[in-house]
Amino acid sequence: MAKGKSAADRSELAFLERALHEGYDADAWHGPTLRGSLRRVRAAEAAWEPDVGRHSIWALALHCAYWKHRVRCRVTGEESRFARGPSNFPAIPDDRSERAWREDLALLDATHAALLEALRSLDPSSLGDAAPRRSRRDQILGAAFHDVYHAGQIRLIRRLAGG
Repeated sequence: MAKGKSAADRSELAFLERALHEGYDADAWHGPTLRGSLRRVRAAEAAWEPDVGRHSIWALALHCAYWKHRVRCRVTGEESRFARGPSNFPAIPDDRSERAWREDLALLDATHAALLEALRSLDPSSLGDAAPRRSRRDQILGAAFHDVYHAGQIRLIRRLAGG
Protein backbone atom coordinates (compact mmCIF):
# COMPACT_ATOMS: atom_id res chain seq x y z
CA MET A 1 0.00 0.00 0.00
CA ALA A 2 1.11 3.51 -0.71
CA LYS A 3 2.64 5.58 2.05
CA GLY A 4 0.49 8.26 3.57
CA LYS A 5 -2.63 6.16 4.01
CA SER A 6 -3.98 6.39 7.53
CA ALA A 7 -4.39 3.36 9.76
CA ALA A 8 -8.17 3.60 9.27
CA ASP A 9 -7.73 3.67 5.48
CA ARG A 10 -5.44 0.63 5.57
CA SER A 11 -7.86 -1.09 7.93
CA GLU A 12 -10.84 -0.62 5.59
CA LEU A 13 -8.91 -1.87 2.56
CA ALA A 14 -7.69 -4.84 4.59
CA PHE A 15 -11.27 -5.59 5.69
CA LEU A 16 -12.55 -5.54 2.11
CA GLU A 17 -9.67 -7.73 0.94
CA ARG A 18 -10.41 -10.15 3.78
CA ALA A 19 -14.10 -10.25 2.80
CA LEU A 20 -13.18 -11.15 -0.78
CA HIS A 21 -10.70 -13.75 0.43
CA GLU A 22 -13.14 -15.34 2.90
CA GLY A 23 -15.86 -15.60 0.28
CA TYR A 24 -13.54 -17.04 -2.34
CA ASP A 25 -10.80 -19.26 -1.00
CA ALA A 26 -10.07 -18.84 2.71
CA ASP A 27 -10.54 -21.32 5.50
CA ALA A 28 -13.72 -19.49 6.49
CA TRP A 29 -15.80 -20.17 9.57
CA HIS A 30 -19.08 -19.96 7.63
CA GLY A 31 -18.41 -23.07 5.61
CA PRO A 32 -17.34 -23.67 2.03
CA THR A 33 -16.07 -20.80 -0.04
CA LEU A 34 -16.71 -20.49 -3.75
CA ARG A 35 -13.36 -22.00 -4.73
CA GLY A 36 -13.66 -24.59 -1.97
CA SER A 37 -17.04 -25.65 -3.36
CA LEU A 38 -15.45 -26.18 -6.76
CA ARG A 39 -12.57 -28.35 -5.54
CA ARG A 40 -12.59 -31.86 -6.92
CA VAL A 41 -15.52 -31.11 -9.23
CA ARG A 42 -14.99 -32.89 -12.54
CA ALA A 43 -16.18 -31.53 -15.88
CA ALA A 44 -19.13 -33.93 -16.19
CA GLU A 45 -20.40 -32.98 -12.73
CA ALA A 46 -19.82 -29.28 -13.46
CA ALA A 47 -21.88 -29.49 -16.68
CA TRP A 48 -24.78 -31.42 -15.13
CA GLU A 49 -28.02 -29.42 -14.91
CA PRO A 50 -30.36 -30.28 -12.03
CA ASP A 51 -33.39 -29.67 -14.26
CA VAL A 52 -34.29 -28.06 -17.57
CA GLY A 53 -33.52 -24.36 -17.39
CA ARG A 54 -31.56 -24.67 -14.13
CA HIS A 55 -27.96 -23.58 -13.92
CA SER A 56 -25.12 -26.05 -13.75
CA ILE A 57 -22.07 -25.67 -11.53
CA TRP A 58 -20.11 -24.66 -14.64
CA ALA A 59 -22.65 -21.95 -15.46
CA LEU A 60 -22.46 -20.63 -11.89
CA ALA A 61 -18.66 -20.56 -11.99
CA LEU A 62 -18.73 -18.50 -15.20
CA HIS A 63 -21.46 -16.27 -13.75
CA CYS A 64 -19.26 -15.55 -10.73
CA ALA A 65 -16.30 -14.80 -12.98
CA TYR A 66 -18.44 -12.42 -15.03
CA TRP A 67 -19.60 -10.50 -11.96
CA LYS A 68 -16.07 -10.24 -10.55
CA HIS A 69 -15.13 -8.70 -13.89
CA ARG A 70 -18.11 -6.30 -13.80
CA VAL A 71 -17.36 -5.21 -10.23
CA ARG A 72 -13.72 -4.57 -11.17
CA CYS A 73 -14.92 -2.42 -14.08
CA ARG A 74 -17.36 -0.58 -11.85
CA VAL A 75 -14.85 0.25 -9.10
CA THR A 76 -12.05 1.26 -11.45
CA GLY A 77 -14.16 2.97 -14.11
CA GLU A 78 -12.20 1.02 -16.75
CA GLU A 79 -14.59 -0.78 -19.08
CA SER A 80 -13.55 -3.94 -20.88
CA ARG A 81 -15.33 -6.89 -22.43
CA PHE A 82 -15.54 -10.11 -20.51
CA ALA A 83 -13.80 -13.05 -22.18
CA ARG A 84 -17.05 -14.95 -22.63
CA GLY A 85 -20.62 -14.19 -23.57
CA PRO A 86 -23.42 -13.56 -23.20
CA SER A 87 -23.29 -11.33 -20.14
CA ASN A 88 -24.47 -12.40 -16.68
CA PHE A 89 -24.56 -16.14 -17.45
CA PRO A 90 -21.93 -16.83 -20.13
CA ALA A 91 -22.55 -20.00 -22.09
CA ILE A 92 -20.59 -23.04 -21.07
CA PRO A 93 -18.48 -24.35 -23.93
CA ASP A 94 -19.59 -27.10 -26.25
CA ASP A 95 -16.29 -28.78 -25.36
CA ARG A 96 -17.05 -30.06 -21.89
CA SER A 97 -13.69 -31.70 -21.38
CA GLU A 98 -11.59 -31.59 -18.23
CA ARG A 99 -9.25 -29.20 -20.06
CA ALA A 100 -12.08 -26.79 -20.87
CA TRP A 101 -13.33 -26.95 -17.27
CA ARG A 102 -9.83 -26.20 -15.92
CA GLU A 103 -9.55 -23.27 -18.34
CA ASP A 104 -12.82 -21.81 -17.05
CA LEU A 105 -11.70 -22.31 -13.45
CA ALA A 106 -8.49 -20.47 -14.38
CA LEU A 107 -10.66 -17.67 -15.81
CA LEU A 108 -12.51 -17.50 -12.49
CA ASP A 109 -9.20 -17.36 -10.60
CA ALA A 110 -7.88 -14.65 -12.93
CA THR A 111 -10.95 -12.46 -12.54
CA HIS A 112 -10.73 -12.83 -8.77
CA ALA A 113 -7.05 -11.84 -8.83
CA ALA A 114 -7.86 -8.85 -11.05
CA LEU A 115 -10.56 -7.71 -8.62
CA LEU A 116 -8.12 -7.99 -5.70
CA GLU A 117 -5.53 -6.01 -7.67
CA ALA A 118 -8.12 -3.32 -8.41
CA LEU A 119 -9.06 -3.13 -4.73
CA ARG A 120 -5.42 -2.77 -3.69
CA SER A 121 -4.95 0.09 -6.15
CA LEU A 122 -7.92 2.11 -4.89
CA ASP A 123 -7.52 5.24 -2.86
CA PRO A 124 -9.36 4.35 0.36
CA SER A 125 -10.96 7.79 0.46
CA SER A 126 -12.80 6.86 -2.75
CA LEU A 127 -14.51 3.76 -1.32
CA GLY A 128 -17.69 5.70 -0.63
CA ASP A 129 -17.74 7.16 -4.13
CA ALA A 130 -20.57 6.08 -6.35
CA ALA A 131 -19.85 3.28 -8.75
CA PRO A 132 -22.84 2.37 -10.92
CA ARG A 133 -25.74 1.61 -8.58
CA ARG A 134 -23.77 1.59 -5.31
CA SER A 135 -20.55 2.77 -3.72
CA ARG A 136 -17.23 1.12 -4.49
CA ARG A 137 -17.27 -0.32 -0.97
CA ASP A 138 -20.72 -1.85 -1.54
CA GLN A 139 -19.70 -3.26 -4.91
CA ILE A 140 -16.71 -5.04 -3.37
CA LEU A 141 -18.69 -6.37 -0.40
CA GLY A 142 -21.39 -7.47 -2.82
CA ALA A 143 -18.83 -9.48 -4.79
CA ALA A 144 -17.75 -11.27 -1.60
CA PHE A 145 -21.35 -12.04 -0.60
CA HIS A 146 -22.12 -13.16 -4.15
CA ASP A 147 -19.35 -15.77 -3.89
CA VAL A 148 -20.74 -17.12 -0.62
CA TYR A 149 -24.28 -17.27 -2.00
CA HIS A 150 -23.23 -19.26 -5.06
CA ALA A 151 -20.89 -21.48 -3.03
CA GLY A 152 -23.98 -22.70 -1.19
CA GLN A 153 -25.84 -23.31 -4.44
CA ILE A 154 -22.91 -25.27 -5.82
CA ARG A 155 -22.80 -27.47 -2.71
CA LEU A 156 -26.50 -28.23 -3.13
CA ILE A 157 -26.10 -29.04 -6.83
CA ARG A 158 -23.20 -31.36 -5.99
CA ARG A 159 -25.42 -33.23 -3.54
CA LEU A 160 -28.22 -33.48 -6.11
CA ALA A 161 -25.71 -34.82 -8.63
CA GLY A 162 -24.53 -37.41 -6.13
CA GLY A 163 -21.09 -35.81 -5.74
